[in-house]
Amino acid sequence: MKYGMKNIMLLILALCAFAAKAQNNFKVPPFEKFKLKNGLTVYLMEQHEVPLINVSATFDAGSINDGERYGLASLTADALLFGTQKYTKAQIEEMTDYVGASLSTYASKDEAGLGASFAVKDQDKLFELIQQVLMYPVFDATEFDKHKQRTLLELAQAKESPRSVLGNYYNAFLFGNFPYATPTTGSKSTVEKIDVAAVKSFYQNNYTTGKGAIAIVGDFKTADMKKKVTALFDGWKTAPARMVKRVAPNLEFDKARVLLVNKDDARETTFMIGGKGIDYNSPDYVPVVVINTILGGRFTSWLNDALRVNSGLTYGAGSRFSRYKYAGTFGISTFTKNSTTVPAMDMALSVLDSLHKHGINEEILASAKAYVKGEFPPDYESSGALADLLTDMFTYNFDESFINTFQAKVDGLTVAQAKEIIATYFPKDKLQFVLVGKASEIKDQVKKYGELSEKQIKADGF
Repeated sequence: MKYGMKNIMLLILALCAFAAKAQNNFKVPPFEKFKLKNGLTVYLMEQHEVPLINVSATFDAGSINDGERYGLASLTADALLFGTQKYTKAQIEEMTDYVGASLSTYASKDEAGLGASFAVKDQDKLFELIQQVLMYPVFDATEFDKHKQRTLLELAQAKESPRSVLGNYYNAFLFGNFPYATPTTGSKSTVEKIDVAAVKSFYQNNYTTGKGAIAIVGDFKTADMKKKVTALFDGWKTAPARMVKRVAPNLEFDKARVLLVNKDDARETTFMIGGKGIDYNSPDYVPVVVINTILGGRFTSWLNDALRVNSGLTYGAGSRFSRYKYAGTFGISTFTKNSTTVPAMDMALSVLDSLHKHGINEEILASAKAYVKGEFPPDYESSGALADLLTDMFTYNFDESFINTFQAKVDGLTVAQAKEIIATYFPKDKLQFVLVGKASEIKDQVKKYGELSEKQIKADGF
């Protein structure tokens, strides 16, 4: 089941754990892919280890389609569960709880959809419920209004925790006018303006069979499931799929910049440093993951060793590549006391500089490779992971070779290639800095890093 934006790296690592268990020979299990008459893409994969079925559905209905009503995709996805033509919200919850099933909806920047897991014996009941949720939602106004008020409260509370909103400020700072700049959850002023009519319209325009897919993985026979899925969804009539041409945002910056978000009562500074990353289909994703593991992707990373273990400046530091369909970002992040803001930032920059100047050796590379291949335990819930994989393949337009060659690409990375990857994908100059902290104590110190601009955390949006 998916939550927020789906992280394919976690899936890859999980599958690598399976590969280790299967003598490093893991391949994506066989599956059947076909289209219904209405254009809905269907993936079916048999997995008979346990009597469970996992369902993952995806649509081109992410927050990239919000327009000026930020938060609309998220509220629409949530509202799918507020009642259908046949069942109320309470009945949906009772039906799933009674049989121990799970059913949830989500929206990320690039897509939105549904995830479910249930016992084989309950499949008729649950498939009918999934059909109701996807095809016949009523968007109950009373339930929507209650949820909207809870969302507004959560948005306000989130700003009390700089670590919860740092990424939102970072995306806004880097992506500018591109839709990725806004958080999927929206902001107070935009969510306040969203009503049930807007949600219904978004659903009708974006939950279309021509740009949607459903994946079913579990204990069933493909021929039988194909008949079931066809009977359930072949009659679904939606609006024609919209063809939207998007130009990838330009994340090549001409100067170093600093955004300081003032929080008057802050006792520590939370910051992120970085710049352009990689998009979802970067051909160099695998080597980037391996090298980032060394820099800031595990507890024994260089960043965590420097800022936590050796200096005690923070309780944890790391780096990550956040990938989306059209672009991505790289960021080093941590938090520290107000008085040690500059020492912590300087140390983070020193570690990044060392990566560029000195690179990595064979021993360090071998350690990172082993970590990447063995991070997750072999008891990972494979059917759910595989269902998500299949819908990710649809959303991001890749095939099973991405998984099947993953370990070989990890093993094949050399020190010389790593040097090229570092120079290409790990930002070094004209870095972008976002800090959330007490401006009166740190403003004069941090302006040395680049052109300074300021915001107030109490102000609406990011």
